[in-house]
Amino acid sequence: MAMALRCFRHLPLLLYRSSFAMTRGLPQAPAGCSALLLDGCRQCVHQVPLTRQLATKKAKGKSQAKVNISAALVEDIINLEETSEDMQAVVEALKEDFSRNISVRTSPGALDHIMVMTQEGKFPLNQLGQISQKSPQLIIVNMTNFPESTAAALKAIRDSGMNLNPEMDGTIIRVPVPKVTREHRESLAKLAKQSTNKSKEALRKVRSKSINQVKKFKSKVSEDTIWLLEKQIQQMADSTAAEMDKLLAAKTKELLG
Repeated sequence: MAMALRCFRHLPLLLYRSSFAMTRGLPQAPAGCSALLLDGCRQCVHQVPLTRQLATKKAKGKSQAKVNISAALVEDIINLEETSEDMQAVVEALKEDFSRNISVRTSPGALDHIMVMTQEGKFPLNQLGQISQKSPQLIIVNMTNFPESTAAALKAIRDSGMNLNPEMDGTIIRVPVPKVTREHRESLAKLAKQSTNKSKEALRKVRSKSINQVKKFKSKVSEDTIWLLEKQIQQMADSTAAEMDKLLAAKTKELLG
């Protein structure tokens, strides 16, 4: 690992010659260096100096080359695999939200995991009340087992973001199922967009946390190493955000019919 970190200090010159060699067709540096800096590029950093590729007027509008640093090489600085997993977890949470809470047809199962704040803490609605569908237009939540939580359950359903207007009748909560109108579909599409924006905010927090972790090593590794890692993390975040946009587009199409 010490050898790999020493190699990183020579990254500035390595990037320049590597890109120059590719554009000019020059022979690449001899293989054999154990430090895998970029996927598909095994070069000895002592023989082939590199520097950052800076944007020029000619390069405007063209996509810049992606950074793909070996996770094993920087494991003492940051766990890139863990960062990727954290970002993907945000995507999975968005998928689950779309599946459970944002559907044209509201079903009893959609209410199961609405979190209710009680004096004892937060609990899913289906642990406090019995949820059933009395008719296609009405869902009933029976709070007989936890009558003291009826008002809290009513508030949780109303604030769930599912565009529901529940009514309380003693320990019974009546939840009218919204009619499938164009207005209802458009309302659900707005909810899907809001949910996506919240997920993107969670993604930004993952990105910021990772970049802050990298910056802690400013005094131990070169400036260009920090720059490359920040760029790698930003690319991972951009890719994840693009995946979210695709999910939103598909969900919007489904909702608007």
